[in-house]
Formats: sequence, structure tokens, C-alpha cells
Amino acid sequence: MENIIVACPHCKALNKLPKKESYKKAVCGVCKGNLLDNQPIHINSAEEFNKIINSVTIPVIIDFWAVWCGPCQMFAPAFESVAKNYPLKANFLKVNTEEVPQIAAQFGIRSIPTITALKNAKEIDRVTGALPETQFDMWVKRIINS
Repeated sequence: MENIIVACPHCKALNKLPKKESYKKAVCGVCKGNLLDNQPIHINSAEEFNKIINSVTIPVIIDFWAVWCGPCQMFAPAFESVAKNYPLKANFLKVNTEEVPQIAAQFGIRSIPTITALKNAKEIDRVTGALPETQFDMWVKRIINS
């Protein structure tokens, strides 16, 4: 049976699970948190970021943002809400460009918010600007199904 590797939204630990269409229950092997409670993972370092993007086998959706950015603050609830719709289908990361500028530089982020999608640690799509929640949800769905 094929497996997937996902990052825990609670403790950031990597978890290997059998790949299924849907899950009734999935618990982190480290913190025992519910892996179905999908929420954005706040990235604090380049090491943490690289560990996740180079290990997970599901798409990674990244929100590059900053505290002082009004559109970023407006988009944050949509990012969080859409993340809840895709447990074990995508990991959602929040990268504060002020706290970890080297990640923003690595991706050539010029304006925020910028949302990027990665598969197998490679960027496959990017959107700049705060999207309405329904439009963002459709974009994520397309990424997951591609």
C-alpha cells in the first residue's frame, strides 16, 4: 500500500500514513494531536521549512505574509478556513517574510501576500494578492487534483 508523509499542524512532526481517499481518524505519532484538524503551520526557521517541504508527499500551500500588511491580515481568515477543508490532502504553511526573510528570498517574493503551491519541493503555481475565500478554495482544489 502506498503511504503519504504529512507534517503535523500542531507540533510540525512528520507522520507516515497509508494513502486513503478519506480518513475517520489520524493521530500524530509525536504529540498525539488530531491530524484531521488541519490548520496553518507557522514556520519559524529555514531549517523547519526545508524539513517540511523536502519530506512531505502531499502539496504544500505557502502564505508569504507580514504583520504590517493589511491585505495579508484580510486574507489570513480565508487561508485558515480553506486549510480546514483539506486535512491530509495538503499542508498549509505561513511564512512571515520579516521573521524568515531567507525563505522569501529563496522564492523571489517581491510583494505580499503571495501564495505558492509546491509539490515534491518544487513550485508549481503562485498567486499574488489576497484572494476571496471561494476563489482560493478553487485554486487549492485544482492544485490537489493536478
